[in-house]
Amino acid sequence: MTKAVCPGSFDPVTLGHVDIINRANQMFDEVTVLVTGNPDKPSGLFSVEERMELIRQSVDSSIKVDYCSGLLVDYTTEHGADVLVKGLRSSLDYEYELPMAQMNRRLSGIDTVFLLTDEKYGYISSSLCKQVAKFGGDVTGMFPESVGRAVKEKYRQ
Repeated sequence: MTKAVCPGSFDPVTLGHVDIINRANQMFDEVTVLVTGNPDKPSGLFSVEERMELIRQSVDSSIKVDYCSGLLVDYTTEHGADVLVKGLRSSLDYEYELPMAQMNRRLSGIDTVFLLTDEKYGYISSSLCKQVAKFGGDVTGMFPESVGRAVKEKYRQ
């Protein structure tokens, strides 16, 4: 059985994320979406619990959702994961992800599989979409419907 982990901050999950997660679910026997703590993003629009719930609402019920605040490789080792799955929108994502993938491999031997984002989601990032929503822009087609509603509600508060 091949276990894959799709790590990220997911603040919040976008349709681009969901596409990568669904494609990983077709490729591997077991997929866990792992909400990770990112020291460069110490706070977010949504709490960890809210992010996890929004992910659960957006993906197939066979996909596990979990949280990790420590080293990703410690989580993957502890849970017997075989591979990490990351989506790439552009060469900028590759430049950012490559050293992390190499460090993870050095630390634990785990490989990272990069999936190219579907071109219809290539411009979508959580940060950019949140900025559009904050100023009242239309985020239709960027988030799953329940996530889009939750984002709009956060900015109304």
